[in-house]
Amino acid sequence: MWTVHSDDPQRTHTLGAALGAVALPSTVVALVGDLGAGKTCFAQGVGEGLGVQQPVVSPTFVLMAEYPGRLPLLHADTYRIAAADLPGVGLEETLEQWEGVALLEWADRFPDLLPADHLQVLLQHTDGGRTLTVSACGPRHLELLASWRAVAGV
Repeated sequence: MWTVHSDDPQRTHTLGAALGAVALPSTVVALVGDLGAGKTCFAQGVGEGLGVQQPVVSPTFVLMAEYPGRLPLLHADTYRIAAADLPGVGLEETLEQWEGVALLEWADRFPDLLPADHLQVLLQHTDGGRTLTVSACGPRHLELLASWRAVAGV
């Protein structure tokens, strides 16, 4: 587990960019946190680290967005999905087959969607900024976490 403080949105973005720089194929990241905690800001940083050229925006209303980069980025959101509608969205199948980096906002709503091997980034409001608590599940993402921490310099 890794806990790091972010005192402004640029720092959150930079932490995301560091992850994007070291991300491997089939990386899955569960983004968890309240509204306004910085999930999309972090995702924008991951996009930058992957070399995504177009703006990464919140997928709340489109549910899933794809962006080309060094590895393709899938940015998905389950905030507005009802459990009964989930099978029709195709998110589970997409996550299973995605060969790039998949970021799933509000992943705690449907934890069964996540593969056994993934990262979880919990973003929480704190006095003076945000706290990111990162945990790795599985050996691939444990190695990725170590690489990310080395590149982030924290």
